[in-house]
Amino acid sequence: MLSDMITFFQSGGVFMYPILFVFAFGIAIAIERYVYLSALKFNNRRLLGKVMPLLKQGSYQEAYQITSRSSNVAICQMLNLGLATMQSSSRREDIEMAMEEELMEIMPRLEKRTHYLAMLANISTLLGLLGTIQGLIQAFNSVAAVDPSLKAEILSSSISVAMNTTAFGLLGAIPLIIIFSILQAKTTEIVDSLEMATVKFVNILAKRKTQA
Repeated sequence: MLSDMITFFQSGGVFMYPILFVFAFGIAIAIERYVYLSALKFNNRRLLGKVMPLLKQGSYQEAYQITSRSSNVAICQMLNLGLATMQSSSRREDIEMAMEEELMEIMPRLEKRTHYLAMLANISTLLGLLGTIQGLIQAFNSVAAVDPSLKAEILSSSISVAMNTTAFGLLGAIPLIIIFSILQAKTTEIVDSLEMATVKFVNILAKRKTQA
């Protein structure tokens, strides 16, 4: 099987190499983004589980200390700003606006480089088509001066080889598109959890203010 794969790659022509590079680059981005988003999701959930009970108890200072120590975690950045805003303004609208503004600053970090995967998938497909077109041009040029009885056989063989580039381009593009969709869904899930944390936070403050 390995021998067949090597033969398939070598017969595809020069465009197989840039397609392979594009695919490898896309996989590197996908791994980095998946690890980052997975770690962020885990840390958000873990720290939210620590902070929310303190907020419900009214232990704002203790919650502020926890969020300050973990300021590199998205959920802590938002809650920390919410608690800081609460000290200067008790209006729900001010606190909610401050946290939403922080979310807008966090979102570019969540979406960073993910959109490259869709672009790389398109490039892989287009490189495959370009390689096939080049192969077809070479095939027709090569049969121009041969015996007419051999033209059909040579042409069919050349076209078969030329199509390898398109096949390889699609083999690279399809996984990148799937991974792009997975990362997009993961990013949306994190953003939704941050928005839900904002709502829970301001609701807790409003509830305690009413009880007071």
